[in-house]
Amino acid sequence: MSDPIANNATAADFAKRLLEFLERNRDTLSPLLILPHDFPDPDALSAAFGLQYLAQQRFGIESRIAFGGVIGRVENRAMVKLLRIPAHPLHKTDFKRYKQVALVDTQPAFRNNPFPRQRRATLVIDQHASLEPPNAELTLVDPGCGATCVIVAQALLLAAVEIPARLATALAYGILSDTLDLYRATRPDVVETYLSVLHHSDMRALARIQNPPRSRSYFVTLSRCVREAVMRQRLIVSHLGAVKVPEMVAQMAEHLLTYDRASWAFCTGRYKGRLHLSLRTSRPDAQAGEVLRDIVDSPKNAGGHRAIAGGSFLVGTNKPDELWQQQELTLQSRLVKRLRLSRRTEFRKAF
Repeated sequence: MSDPIANNATAADFAKRLLEFLERNRDTLSPLLILPHDFPDPDALSAAFGLQYLAQQRFGIESRIAFGGVIGRVENRAMVKLLRIPAHPLHKTDFKRYKQVALVDTQPAFRNNPFPRQRRATLVIDQHASLEPPNAELTLVDPGCGATCVIVAQALLLAAVEIPARLATALAYGILSDTLDLYRATRPDVVETYLSVLHHSDMRALARIQNPPRSRSYFVTLSRCVREAVMRQRLIVSHLGAVKVPEMVAQMAEHLLTYDRASWAFCTGRYKGRLHLSLRTSRPDAQAGEVLRDIVDSPKNAGGHRAIAGGSFLVGTNKPDELWQQQELTLQSRLVKRLRLSRRTEFRKAF
């Protein structure tokens, strides 16, 4: 089912569609598998957590949250632990056991989840514009909502169910993390949703999640990121080499974007035979997702929206370092052309 909601719709309009769908299909949706992307971030985790709670409390639908990769970033692990989010590694039999699958913060055709490509999803809730309509019974894609969990939070508010503190805290952090502390929130309803769930949140838990103890490997990667960073006009780039977790690539790109001379930040990292990419921008008129899709060989290997984009593609295990470097420099060169940087300038050490 395609989404007929108007372009000027709010998250509440999408939330109403979600509630109607759950009500209409409550007898057939249970049990439901809720699937975020492989390396779920706070937005994906909170959207999945919120959908699970809503489905159970309001409609009696049983569900399980499962993900295909790992939760690696220290803030995300702290979030899962402190808020007791019941997210589990995907079992190889899950797609056989669960006939109904809801994808959150991802879509069936995206390469960042293990959903079978030939299968039709039950439900898709996402904020990322896609190149083709998702193959799903109901599609709710709101590119302007700032964070996918905003749609789920609005559904909880409209359903008038009591939102426990740990769920409210998850939703608040999900919104903050994907909107850069609301800096990227372009619609009033996003801020209003955040304030509504913040009222129910555990502020001490939120502070602990945002400021967790960090390991030595984090600072080693941060040091490498700064040491290897190069700059050309307003673009800063750092190739991290091997990383412990893919989320580190996005985290380093976010760090680099805070440099006052940069308006674009691009990072790569190698993980289990794949090259992971992260692109960030502070330009309000930019479309980072389109830019990143334009510089990879297959547009399906990347995605995003205005200020945030990410992706990955297979290079192969046990490949020589020269091949990895070639891929990294090719992407860097394509990005320069895509951003139309002056040919009179060259990359230089950023720091």
